[in-house]
Amino acid sequence: MRRVTFSRNFTLSLSRTCQCYCKYCAFATHQAHVHAPEDVERILDEALKRNTKELLVLTGERPEVNPVVAERLATWGHEDFTSYVVWACERAMERGMLPHTNLGVLSKVDLARLREVTASQGLMLESVDERLMETVHAGSPTKHPAARLATIEAAGELKIPFTSGILVGIGESEESRVESLEALAASHARHGHIQEIILQNFVPHPRYYGAEVAEIADRASRARWRGGGGGGSSEPGMPDWANPVGIEEIKRLIGECKRLMPGVGVQVPPNLSDWWPELVEAGATDLGGLSANGDHISPEEPFPSPHQVRKELAPRGYALTERLCVYPQYMDPEWMEQGVLDVIKLKYWSFIPRRGSGRRSEESLEAGLTARAIAKGREGRELSEDELTALFSETRPEAIEEMRVAADELRAELAGDTVTFVVNRNINFTNVCIVGCAFCGFGQGKRSPDAYEVSEGDFAARIMDAVEFGATELCMQGGIHPDLTLEEYGRWLKLAKQTAPQLHLHAYSPMEINHACERSGKQPREVFEYLLECGLGSTPGTAAEVLDDGVRQRISPNKLPADRWVEIIEASHRAGLRSTSTVMFGHIEEPRELARHMRVIRGLQERTGGITEFVPLSFIPFNTMLGRTHGIEEISVADNLKHTAAFRLALGRSVTNLQASWVKMGLQGATEALRWGVNDLGGTLMEENISRMAGSQHGVRLEPEQLVEAAGAAGREAAQRSTLYEVIETY
Repeated sequence: MRRVTFSRNFTLSLSRTCQCYCKYCAFATHQAHVHAPEDVERILDEALKRNTKELLVLTGERPEVNPVVAERLATWGHEDFTSYVVWACERAMERGMLPHTNLGVLSKVDLARLREVTASQGLMLESVDERLMETVHAGSPTKHPAARLATIEAAGELKIPFTSGILVGIGESEESRVESLEALAASHARHGHIQEIILQNFVPHPRYYGAEVAEIADRASRARWRGGGGGGSSEPGMPDWANPVGIEEIKRLIGECKRLMPGVGVQVPPNLSDWWPELVEAGATDLGGLSANGDHISPEEPFPSPHQVRKELAPRGYALTERLCVYPQYMDPEWMEQGVLDVIKLKYWSFIPRRGSGRRSEESLEAGLTARAIAKGREGRELSEDELTALFSETRPEAIEEMRVAADELRAELAGDTVTFVVNRNINFTNVCIVGCAFCGFGQGKRSPDAYEVSEGDFAARIMDAVEFGATELCMQGGIHPDLTLEEYGRWLKLAKQTAPQLHLHAYSPMEINHACERSGKQPREVFEYLLECGLGSTPGTAAEVLDDGVRQRISPNKLPADRWVEIIEASHRAGLRSTSTVMFGHIEEPRELARHMRVIRGLQERTGGITEFVPLSFIPFNTMLGRTHGIEEISVADNLKHTAAFRLALGRSVTNLQASWVKMGLQGATEALRWGVNDLGGTLMEENISRMAGSQHGVRLEPEQLVEAAGAAGREAAQRSTLYEVIETY
């Protein structure tokens, strides 16, 4: 699944007074126009009500050339317009919004002044075709390519995260479009500051003769977000200087962007054409700011709402994800002033990309901790919280390779060279859930059109499919359905045993057990005694996520606390049931919080000895709240493997079996994990919904032959096992 990003922004057109006379512009006016400070405060308060993260500050170029505007600025205590913009940005940051300014051509001094109070800045190059200075740009000296490139270059020298782009269809030649992209690529090659390129197609719009474009845009936006039309009904004809642009031309430009500036975002405006879904499929990565108060440049062309965009993209296999106005790779002190970075750390820390020691704190760890942790872990000795934190924080390639070697040696000592797997079937009997986890794409409200409950007939048919497939295990889990009682949980087990008594029933997470306890008024011990009578064979140690209540409160405040999870797993062990254990990592957790999780798991195993395996589950963000609105990206395969080795060393000799989840990592990644401490490839599953609904693209079923081949590719022997790790057949 591919991510397509957007920014949740609100537009402040601080002044529309402009020194330029561009023929295609309906935004600019040559009358005096500038919002008073009290109006700015009111607009910012409105932006805050609309859940805005970015304040997009648009203005005409050098509005202070108008003497009335200059007089008003002086009255408000500002020597020039840039000073006023700085003041507005400061007011936005006080409210927790990140400013992105687009003021036109600026001096290096003014860019530096704005850098103090902005997360990013922008300026459209538009075109390097100088012929346009005699047509659409006549009377607009700052639209000369040299002037605009000078501003873009100065922004690079100042290390300002920058957005630029080209305007297509204003009379430029086809050759100049690529030349324009080449000019931007050359500046980016020197400074690395261009975070995205906008490919904007010209659409004609009427003049507004003094009307407030912000009000027109807001009305059009509200109508579209309520499900109305897309605007543009009064669109005028094409002017004679314009050249109509088709989708194939934009597709070619997307390809040129990717060729010239790999890794730079490619933005297409979704309000200026009906092609944007096809442009996404052609490689566009971003849809810009789906502004809550419309497009002030093309006010009659409202943006679709994020919900409308998501509905359009989902069937095509794309996940719409929020970003901040500054792209993740620039979120550090080299590129941003500390005051702006502090707003991100306070309000939007989950958007900061994963780096060595976590997102919110750059704690310093004692030198040599990693080496000591690797040596102790290889010997099976218990690691301290600091030592585990050092392993999860490690970024040095040579140290990570040492982790890999130690984890692989420990695996060989404990589990030998045989790679095991189980032939099983997964049945999620309902996805109705009342918990509301921010990391989940599976659970649905009872009235959701996507909610389901499996019928008894369908349930029995799926079990018979599993028997025909050769399964030895049935894995049963569901959402936390408000109507499910302890007896209902028992009924599913009894039905499974009646249908196929030979199957081992691996069922019900601690969250489901907790729900059964609450509904029945019984203690976990009594619940397990009853479920054992109904046919329960073992317990999945899911719903663990990260066993740190700070993390759990942030990602799922309705989830059972960490101590309750431990209590339920311990109760299952006392009842004579074995369980698995898990961690879900790669979301908002810090290395230290993972360290605490591993100490909890190891301590639990040393008390009870009831854990059969440990299963690291990397977070799939695409169709989840954390992924959509908190900027969490999928963890890289390399980082996933590093964590895998750290998990093996953290467990020492307490848990023999470490499993790789091919559903999360893909079979290729899981095969590579066999070199990083893993000895088990999990199950064939036959049906997997939880990761799939979150956006995993690695399939829902594997054949035993594929798992045998994976073991062979790693140079190891494969064996089919039972749920409790008894070898059934070797290959």
